Amino acid sequence: MTQAESINEKILKRIPGEIAILTFILAVPTLILFDAVSALLVFAGGLLAAAEFIWLKKSITKILLARKNQAFTTIVFLYGLRLLLIIAVFFIIILFFSQKVMAFAAGFSTLIFVFLVEAIKALSKFKQWKN
Repeated sequence: MTQAESINEKILKRIPGEIAILTFILAVPTLILFDAVSALLVFAGGLLAAAEFIWLKKSITKILLARKNQAFTTIVFLYGLRLLLIIAVFFIIILFFSQKVMAFAAGFSTLIFVFLVEAIKALSKFKQWKN
């Protein structure tokens, strides 16, 4: 394993924890400003995002190592299944908590913020290495 692959693995292992920490940090003010259900939905959205990230990373790694010739169709199938599960969870949230769906979406969206922060950190390290 090269140094770049090692750094990438460290980042990929760190992302789910960062998502959970960030959603907890967001859930506390949500509890203070709104109510407990909204705070739980923010936290649940973040935990679902972290779980989906872990599942996707493990399944893609396993597929790419095991069967390279069938990897593309299997990845497309698993990604489609993942998308359907996310849509199903959103529909359940909408069905039971129609007024609080934005709280769940905010928690789930922390994944994007964590990716953005990690990308900025990686780019800053790349710039330092280049100079």
